[in-house]
Amino acid sequence: MKERAYTAPRRFRFDVWDVIIHIVLIVASLVCLLPFLHVVAKSLSDDAYVIAQKVFLIPQGLTFDAYGKIFADASIVRSLYVSVIVTVLFTIIGMIVTICAAYPLSRPQLKGRVVLTFICVFTLYFGGGIIPDYMLVNSLGMLDTIWSLVLPLSFSAFNMLILRTSIMSTIPLSLEESARMDGAGHFRILISVVLPLCKPILATLSLFYAVGRWNAYQDALFYIKFNIDLRPLQLKLYYLVVQASESFQLEATTVQLSNPEVLKASVVVFATLPIVCVYPFIQKYFVQGVMLGSVKG
Repeated sequence: MKERAYTAPRRFRFDVWDVIIHIVLIVASLVCLLPFLHVVAKSLSDDAYVIAQKVFLIPQGLTFDAYGKIFADASIVRSLYVSVIVTVLFTIIGMIVTICAAYPLSRPQLKGRVVLTFICVFTLYFGGGIIPDYMLVNSLGMLDTIWSLVLPLSFSAFNMLILRTSIMSTIPLSLEESARMDGAGHFRILISVVLPLCKPILATLSLFYAVGRWNAYQDALFYIKFNIDLRPLQLKLYYLVVQASESFQLEATTVQLSNPEVLKASVVVFATLPIVCVYPFIQKYFVQGVMLGSVKG
């Protein structure tokens, strides 16, 4: 009978760099988490405690009156609906355009792909600016329309380069050649071979598009002037934050607050929760997409 080799117990080794790294990560996590917890606590606290500045991380005088006022106002609920529609359209169109640009630029059969890639990269360093963008949107007749929030920024050259690099590193040409020998065309190869193998990076880029569009409000501030029904939730939040008076006028009712900080905090949480709820469903693909290409076997 063969005897098992004796293995000495593993000793704990103290590494000062591990301690430093853990401390830095903990501090960075707290810096990101504590402000959000503070806002949540303010949104759930009574006005008197917020005015007295006694609210930090735990709600004082727990109340949901601020959220009741939000849901009672039709304009904020309508702005949430507009933000959801714009984000979904923006993400779908952005991913379609990005895939259709990244796949051919990753294949050596495309003539002039170096020049085309340089043109896309050039836009990352130089842009026309806000005034030319506004003039272009105005000349196309997209002012005060939902397309002014979807089409102008629906293509990201940075995301296209990420997807192009991912396809080049993960999809070998031999796999594409074997599919072509079986009679598959370019679109068939893209749909049946390339996209299924690129799920992690596609989920990552979709999250980038969705979060970027959800948090944006500057273009809506410029392009949506008269059609208030198309104001997204972030623009509504912007008008609330810059409100200097002690009462905030809602379309359905007038909310009298001695301190509008409670309503501001509740709207911030209301605008943040939808995108936070989406992240856990694609977290697995997001981590794989970020690490893609970092280690090669």
